[in-house]
Amino acid sequence: MGHNKLSMIVSVVLTIASIVLLATRGLNFGLDFTGGTLVEVQFEQNVQLKEVRHAMATHGFPDVVAQNFGAKGDILLRMKPSKSANAEQVGDKVMGVLKTLDKNVQMRRIEFVGPSVGNDLAEQGGLAIFAALGMILIYVAIRFEWRFAVGAVLALAHDTILTLGLFSLLRIQFDLTVVAGLLTLIGYSLNDTIVVSDRIRENFRKIRKGAPRDIINASITQVFSRTIITSATTAMVLAVLFFLGGNLIHSFATAMLFGIIVGTHSSIYVASSLALWLGVKKEDFMPKVIEKEGADQKPLM
Repeated sequence: MGHNKLSMIVSVVLTIASIVLLATRGLNFGLDFTGGTLVEVQFEQNVQLKEVRHAMATHGFPDVVAQNFGAKGDILLRMKPSKSANAEQVGDKVMGVLKTLDKNVQMRRIEFVGPSVGNDLAEQGGLAIFAALGMILIYVAIRFEWRFAVGAVLALAHDTILTLGLFSLLRIQFDLTVVAGLLTLIGYSLNDTIVVSDRIRENFRKIRKGAPRDIINASITQVFSRTIITSATTAMVLAVLFFLGGNLIHSFATAMLFGIIVGTHSSIYVASSLALWLGVKKEDFMPKVIEKEGADQKPLM
């Protein structure tokens, strides 16, 4: 807690910077939100995904997303919507490009997703995140105390905003896998915050003397090694996904890996500091004594 002022200043500055980035640059929405054309093809020969991406990029499809799908040789292509051509024309052009790699390539299906569907997905994804934060606020308020609930939700909002700011700054593609990553991050970061809050509540009841700041500091110190080891272990797994998971899962791994770092910071500093500044004290966690009817009456002789 000796570093809480500095850490809070850093968090506030980064949060404001992220909000400014989101307001000015926005997010680089993927095909899930912008709409586009989906084409599933089957190659007879063994063709690498990087060869498909290179061929498509050199023939007017620089933003194509290619991934293996189903059996060997099945590849799924996703492209941004074209204003000058319909889905059928796009499909013919795509097949013309792919036949330069394999003359016997076959189209399995083609679908077109309009921008309105993408807007609905973006709205539903945002509502999912807000609903998760709202339910967490209610749960922590009932489970612990409303000051901790406010601190926990603001800490989770801090993690989400900073992760979105990173995606805006680096122009990383934002799709449904990133929304899944953000929801996973909220759950993971909440778990850390609950562990810290539970130890603080326990020490408020157990330690008879000491200011709230000292008790919170002792509680965080007790769970500090557990928090760091858990986060480091999770980060190692995510690092493997980040470097070896492929293009399809890269955005998800980026959101989670960065989120683990800021989530660990917020669990240790932000949530507890906010609860302290809101005036949490020992009396808020002491069990209430319920007086039984007639307990103050003397027994009859």
